[in-house]
Amino acid sequence: MSLVLDPAAQDLLFREARTANTFTDEPVTDEQVQAIYDLVKYGPTAFNQTPLRITLVRSPEARERLVAHMAEGNQAKTKAAPLVAILSADNEFHEELPALLPHFPQAKDMFFAERPVREQSAPLNAALQAAYFIVGVRAAGLAAGPMTGMDFAGLQKEFLDDDHTPLMVVNIGKPGEDAWFPRSPRLAFDEVITTV
Repeated sequence: MSLVLDPAAQDLLFREARTANTFTDEPVTDEQVQAIYDLVKYGPTAFNQTPLRITLVRSPEARERLVAHMAEGNQAKTKAAPLVAILSADNEFHEELPALLPHFPQAKDMFFAERPVREQSAPLNAALQAAYFIVGVRAAGLAAGPMTGMDFAGLQKEFLDDDHTPLMVVNIGKPGEDAWFPRSPRLAFDEVITTV
C-alpha cells in the first residue's frame, strides 16, 4: 500500500466517514472541540492566513434562531444535533498576519491592504480550514453534517457582522439511528487526474 496512514484511520477519516443526518443525544464537549481545533489548525493556507471563524451554537434560544435560517430539509437535523457550528470567513484576517507570518509581516499591507482582495482570499482559505475541521471532527470519532442549504444573508445578519462571510453550518455528534444515506458515487482516478 502506498499510504503511510493506518488503514483503520483511512477508513475513519475518509472511506467509511459519511455525512450524518441523525445523531444520538450524547453531548459534544468544549474539550472535544478544542482538541479538534488544536489538531486541524496546522493545515496549510496561503500566507498562513487563518480566516476561519467557528461559532458554536449551544443555547436553545440561539439554536431556534439558527434553525429559522436553514432550508426546510435541514431544519430537523439542525435542531436535533448535539452541537452545531457556523463556519465563516473573517475578511479582516490580515490584521493577524504579522503574528502568523513573522518572517514576512509586510504581507499584511503588501498583499491584503484592499478589502476586495481579502474578500476573495478569505473564503477560499477558510473553506480549506473548514475541510480540515470536518476531517478533525471525524478524527475525534464524531460525525459531521456540513450544510450550505440556508439563508446566508439572514444567518449573517443574525449571528455575524459585515466582516464575516458565512460558509456553512456543520452539525456535529455521534451518528444516530439510520444516520446515513446510501453512499453516492465518486469519480475514478482517470476521470480526475491528468498528467502533462
